[in-house]
Amino acid sequence: MKINENTLLEGQKVVLVPYNEEHVPRYHEWMKSPELQQLTASEPLSLEQEYDMQRSWRDDNDKCTFIILDKQRWADPSVEEEQCMLGDVNIFLTDPTDLSVAELEIMIAEPSYRGRGVGKEVTSMMMSYGVAKLGIKKFQAKIGLDNQVSVAMFKKLRFNEVSVCDVFREVTLELTVDESVRATLQDDVVYMKERDYRQTCSSRHELFSQ
Repeated sequence: MKINENTLLEGQKVVLVPYNEEHVPRYHEWMKSPELQQLTASEPLSLEQEYDMQRSWRDDNDKCTFIILDKQRWADPSVEEEQCMLGDVNIFLTDPTDLSVAELEIMIAEPSYRGRGVGKEVTSMMMSYGVAKLGIKKFQAKIGLDNQVSVAMFKKLRFNEVSVCDVFREVTLELTVDESVRATLQDDVVYMKERDYRQTCSSRHELFSQ
């Protein structure tokens, strides 16, 4: 989506930035992992196909994605942004007749960041952004049956299990955004700050050059 091409979201542990060309090589290396292919139900792509996919995420009106950065590493201007990457988070608008329904996906690609509360923070931030900026009123999450950690996380975020598909070995969870959910999201990410991505990147580079 064009809407977030210059948006940076700053949390307590992470920074979310648009998925740009410079992120593709690291992302491509991640997706060579059989474990991540299984967890994301993805097929391996060539590097050129990965660049095409990145352009699709940026331009298509039914997709919104952010790259997840380690905030502590990113705060050091001498560290390249690509070296701060730890995963990604996506929103798909799945129903052309109802743009308020979205599927939510999160991938913590770097194993050392799992089990540290990063996924919960990122998911809450993305949901808050989806509600406020995209008008999302219902979130869905489709998770592999073997990925019980993710299932448990979404249930903690008040998602309800609505179906299980044995053929694809995945469970579908949903959350309808009512006033109670809105209030909880606001409380959960009260610390989140939205910044101008290009301006912030420029400031980092200036700090490093001083």
